Amino acid sequence: MTAPIGESWTRIENWLAEHARTTYTALAPPADPADIAAIERVIGRPLLKPLLMSLSRHDGLLDQRGSLLPGFYRPMSAREIAAAWQLLTGFYDKQSADEQGDETDYDFMEIGSSSVLYGHPQLIPIARDLGGGHLVLDHRPEIDRGRVHEAEAVEGVMRVSHKMWTSLPVLMEAIATSLENSQPLNGYTPVVDEKRRLHWDFVPPRSDRT
Repeated sequence: MTAPIGESWTRIENWLAEHARTTYTALAPPADPADIAAIERVIGRPLLKPLLMSLSRHDGLLDQRGSLLPGFYRPMSAREIAAAWQLLTGFYDKQSADEQGDETDYDFMEIGSSSVLYGHPQLIPIARDLGGGHLVLDHRPEIDRGRVHEAEAVEGVMRVSHKMWTSLPVLMEAIATSLENSQPLNGYTPVVDEKRRLHWDFVPPRSDRT
C-alpha cells in the first residue's frame, strides 16, 4: 500500500537535512492558498488531492538548477504551474479540432507517446527540467487519471511504463526509498555534490551482449 504523500515528504526532508543540506534549504515553504486557488481558476478545474497536499507542503524548489525528482526535474511552485499550463495549452489550442477527439487519448495510452496531447488542458505541469521539458499530472477522467507523464516539445507526451510514474504518491515514496537506501531508481542514482546539492545520475542498463 502506498504511503500518504505527507509521510514520503517527511522521509525526503529528513534525508536531505542530513545528506544534502543545500537542497533541503532550497525547499520552498507551503504554497499560499490564494495561489492554489488561482491555479484552479486558471485551469478551470480542481487539482487532484496529492498535488494539493504536495504544494501545501512545499511550493516548489527555490534552487532553479536543482533536480529533486529523477530525470533532472525540479518541482514547480503554484504560480509556475499556472504560467506553464497557460504556455503549454497555447500549443494545444493551435491544433485542429479533428486532432482533439477522444480517440486520441486512447491512442496515447496504447502507443506510449503522443505529440498530439502536448499541452492537453487536463495534463497539468508539476515539474520541469533545465531543457524545458515537464512532468505533467494526468487529470483526465480516464484510466490514467493521477498518473505522471513526461512531456517534451519534440517527442510529445510520453507515458513511461515504470511503476514510479503510476501516481504522485507512488513517485514520492519511491524517491524516499531510493534516497534512504542509496539505490538506483529506474536507472537514476541519487548523488550529492561537494555543495551538498542532490542530483540524479542516469546510468543506462548494461547490455547482455558482448
